[in-house]
Amino acid sequence: MRQIRTGWWPLAVAALATLFAGGTATAWRSSAADGELRALWVLRTSLTSPESIATVVARASEHGFNALFVQVRGRGDAYYRGALEPIPAAIQRQPESFDPLTAVIDAAHASGIQVHAWINVNLVSSAVELPTAREHLVHRSPEWLMVPRDIAQELAGVPVDSPAYLGKLARWSRQQSAEVEGLYTSPILPAAAAHLEAVVRDIVTRYGVDGVHFDYARYPTDRFDYSRAAIAAFRATVMSQLPDGQRRALDAEAAVDLFAWPDALPEEWRAYRVDRMTALMTRLGSAVKAVRPTILVSVAAAPDRAEALHRRLQDWGTWITEGIVDAVAPMAYTQELARFAEQIAAAREIAGPRRVWAGIGAYRLSPEQTVENIGTARRLGAAGIILFSYDSLINPRQTAPDYLPIVSRAAFGPRSGASGSRE
Repeated sequence: MRQIRTGWWPLAVAALATLFAGGTATAWRSSAADGELRALWVLRTSLTSPESIATVVARASEHGFNALFVQVRGRGDAYYRGALEPIPAAIQRQPESFDPLTAVIDAAHASGIQVHAWINVNLVSSAVELPTAREHLVHRSPEWLMVPRDIAQELAGVPVDSPAYLGKLARWSRQQSAEVEGLYTSPILPAAAAHLEAVVRDIVTRYGVDGVHFDYARYPTDRFDYSRAAIAAFRATVMSQLPDGQRRALDAEAAVDLFAWPDALPEEWRAYRVDRMTALMTRLGSAVKAVRPTILVSVAAAPDRAEALHRRLQDWGTWITEGIVDAVAPMAYTQELARFAEQIAAAREIAGPRRVWAGIGAYRLSPEQTVENIGTARRLGAAGIILFSYDSLINPRQTAPDYLPIVSRAAFGPRSGASGSRE
């Protein structure tokens, strides 16, 4: 399926990519289904011009990568045209005929490279710099935002549509920046889930992506979501299971204590939040498959299943074993090679026959370490690897010079049985 939008920009980008690669573009074909996935995570900042996109594709092709995971929803925004969410200023400055996602799909497919739409699920804004677009969901629907227990009682007394509500939440999040990346929407609230489903359906309906890749599909920590709406939803779910006397007592306590219900039922409260995140992932995966049954649904996950579940309320083990997602990419960003092997081996055991794509934090490693981790992932039976990130690996201030060429020569030279190998 080709994306609907056309124009001269995509054709120009494809031509530039072919020229930069120094050869004739090959016809596109799927390679993850019949061979090793060799992918790069590409940040949204590399999708802001035709020239940048052409360079991304050319470098990927030259160095033996067969898939690009491009960040089309970074912070509740859209790096494509005609979206349900605000388009960033960098795209608005380009001619309207330039659509980043169309451009990267056309150029990548012309070079035999897959494109997976990388979508940040719950993380929707930096807390340091709030979105300027008034139609952004943090301004339009602040009631969708997750609330930490630490300030939940305080926020409960602030009208949700008051600027003070968003301001207090952003200030607290800035102070916790070492642990909390920004502002998150809640997987518990039906309206937030419906909006995200609409965004995902829009992308897979209008664009010929080869996969949808979900990231930040979790809570910031297990101390979220203590928003009034989330606790009310929990009460509505469990109240029928309680004796009338206990329910009345909890309601009386809740009149003066926001935490009455979750604190009285801590195990149920934790399980409820985990279940709501799983329900959201089920909904999003089903939305993808309803439109494009054959494309791959994947998720980036904390590499340790127990830590992901207990600290982030992210039950990715269930998602992969029950087929809610087709592939899991454990973000095994450790600098310890033995620990990397342990994490990928554990993920392979959990996933069983389903795909594990080893996420490698190459930005933290030397080229030689990255090559060793690629070899380890192969020996352990991973279906592929994804390097984080293209943007850091081409930046000489962040990584060693010629990082990608070194990795390419050592890890992606001609190998029997590996589709997409460059001779």
